[in-house]
Amino acid sequence: MRKSWDSYFMKITEMVASRSTCDRAMVGCVLVNRDHRIVSTGYNGSVSGNPHCDDVGHTMRDGHCIATIHAEMNAILYCAKEGIPTKGTICYVTHFPCLNCTKALIQAGICEIIYKDDYRVDEYAVELFEKNNIPVRKYD
Repeated sequence: MRKSWDSYFMKITEMVASRSTCDRAMVGCVLVNRDHRIVSTGYNGSVSGNPHCDDVGHTMRDGHCIATIHAEMNAILYCAKEGIPTKGTICYVTHFPCLNCTKALIQAGICEIIYKDDYRVDEYAVELFEKNNIPVRKYD
């Protein structure tokens, strides 16, 4: 039986997460346009050219690794660097977006969020998605 689009893209998102270089949370993100084409991918890891947490350890502050760029940000930043539009894309992500990624996704024009795992779900992030009419769906 043929996989649904959600199943197909979530499997790819999980594969992208396997590239994460911060083992505190292996997160992957895939941005997809309305034609079911992948626009960008991202995983959590260090700034390009800098040592990875997996190699040198974590730089912790207030319970978070501050050396890590989140998967959603990496996907959006790649688009910004390459001049690829993000407006109207769907975000498939392994974990519910943190508050900062929520704000970036909204600002980038992402039109829907499909996530797999509940992880530190921020009430204000949920409120922002609702205020901006962005559907958020948990993938089963």
